[in-house]
Amino acid sequence: MEQQISITEFEKDILQGLSSSPKHLYSKYFYDDEGSRIFQDIMGMPEYYLTNCELEIFNTHKGGILSHLPKSHFELIELGAGDGLKTKILLSYFLKQQVDFKYIPIDISKDAVKKLLITLKKELPMLNVDGQIGDYFKLIGDLNTNDKSPKIILFLGSNIGNFNQNKALAFLHELKAVMHSKDLLLIGFDLKKDKDLILKAYNDPHGHTAAFNLNLLRRINRELNADFTLNDFQHIETYDSESGTAKSYLLSLKKQEVFIRKLMKNISFNKGESIYMEMSQKYDHEMIDNLAKSSGFEVIKNYHDSQNYYSNSLWRVLPSSE
Repeated sequence: MEQQISITEFEKDILQGLSSSPKHLYSKYFYDDEGSRIFQDIMGMPEYYLTNCELEIFNTHKGGILSHLPKSHFELIELGAGDGLKTKILLSYFLKQQVDFKYIPIDISKDAVKKLLITLKKELPMLNVDGQIGDYFKLIGDLNTNDKSPKIILFLGSNIGNFNQNKALAFLHELKAVMHSKDLLLIGFDLKKDKDLILKAYNDPHGHTAAFNLNLLRRINRELNADFTLNDFQHIETYDSESGTAKSYLLSLKKQEVFIRKLMKNISFNKGESIYMEMSQKYDHEMIDNLAKSSGFEVIKNYHDSQNYYSNSLWRVLPSSE
């Protein structure tokens, strides 16, 4: 009789993804502690223009952003806070303006939240902060149940670009379902631009992006007792200028088999076969407006960097959707 194995969501997703044709893995699993650390390296690269663009937007438009926020107490909730580098510009400015708010950074990485709280205590000791670890929607839902203060939700770093159109809509519908009518959403969008500029950001000469993708194989080795040899896979990046879609793959450099002991499963690869790892959707303004309307929001204002590479878009819930 075949042994019945009880598996977690992570194990189920890995098994399903690597058993599919074509093979794929979910980018949400990139962010273990090591993945989060590598992503900080990515954000610090000169080729990764997104970080500097968002820093410029916040430095230039922090007053304009604040002008749209509630005058009374509110909670500033950041989804996937990481090291909080960009958000600290807003936090520092709000404190100087004596704004009454609480900052709630949420991240799946316990290590990232711990380090952020230590840094904030040192750099902004007057900040009212409450770090949270875990699932975005459950935590926001709990916060909205426990505290009726308006919520300003930050979803920065072009993280929305990791979803295709259908998944972006599903994510935003789920987010809207835990928001109240006075809540706002500030969301980052990477804009369509020169192909070479985008490929340099996602296939960098330092090897950080390759390491970021390969780290998921390392995580599978560690948590599922698999035997991936990382040197047998190569990171590949593509970009389609018309659709604005960048995609990452890991390419098998030889015909091989990988054994996932915890699942008692052999995964076969042909030479040149790829694992689809993640996408990064680039937007134009029409796409941003359509995404907002389709998910029950309306755009209050779009803020841009000086080169128009990037946009932070401030949204509110459509009154008709209440």
